[in-house]
Amino acid sequence: MIEKHLDKVTNGKGFIAALDQSGGSTPKALSAYGISEDSYSNESEMFNLVHEMRTRIITSPAFNAEYILGAILFEQTMESEIDGMFTADYLSEIKGIAPFLKIDKGLSEKENGVQLMKPITDLEVVLNRANERHIFGTKMRSVIYEANEEGIKAIVQQQFDIGKKIITFGLLPIIEPEVDIHSADKEACEELLKAEILQHLDQLKDNENVMLKLTIPTKENLYKELINHPRVIRVVALSGGYTTDVANAKLKENDGLIASFSRALSQDLNANQTDDEFNITLEKAVLSIYESSI
Repeated sequence: MIEKHLDKVTNGKGFIAALDQSGGSTPKALSAYGISEDSYSNESEMFNLVHEMRTRIITSPAFNAEYILGAILFEQTMESEIDGMFTADYLSEIKGIAPFLKIDKGLSEKENGVQLMKPITDLEVVLNRANERHIFGTKMRSVIYEANEEGIKAIVQQQFDIGKKIITFGLLPIIEPEVDIHSADKEACEELLKAEILQHLDQLKDNENVMLKLTIPTKENLYKELINHPRVIRVVALSGGYTTDVANAKLKENDGLIASFSRALSQDLNANQTDDEFNITLEKAVLSIYESSI
């Protein structure tokens, strides 16, 4: 790990930008950005367009280390370049922002009220590649829909098992067991999830540290114990489909919880905006998320 990033991510003011839309969510992200599906004819063209979008965000003066601690990238973005540099190097060296990599392969079918991650069959290859590309940390997502104790135990077990493997590669894992914001049992899910995470945190060794990425809880400050746990570098919140205003308002109710928003960061950006319009719009989103995070 790069020590300058570790200190900043642990102690700095700001938030984590999520720029990690993958194959399944990319068409939706491009559509929201004003690029329709008839603008590309294959996956390669689609990913080129989304990299152009991400490049425009990352190179914007509004996207800077004064407000942003880290950025989560999709694997293809990691292998792409910005101004002749691999994306993680550009983030780290030009912007002073810690690069994270999304490593999960999507979700398995729903069982026991949850969706576990699909097996990451090439985990070691991906982690070695992440180190070669100077990635700081990783992120992996699974989803909870119901207050099913068996399902939630399985989700947390899977996340921590892989997380401990990631640590052995010198990378900082972001563990993300998302609770669906539309769950009828959302508050009960969060109580079960918190208890299960605490059990696993208490079993980590002194050199095994993690970040947590969680849905903003229904009960304010529910995750205070997690935020203060000695094995937790930072707890960040996903927007989960909330609009920017709603996500920011909910985030403000939780002391020490910072944002890691995707949709809420980019929802008002459009491919047809002039550079000035784009930068002003992005700056407004960045500042509002930053203020809610501090």
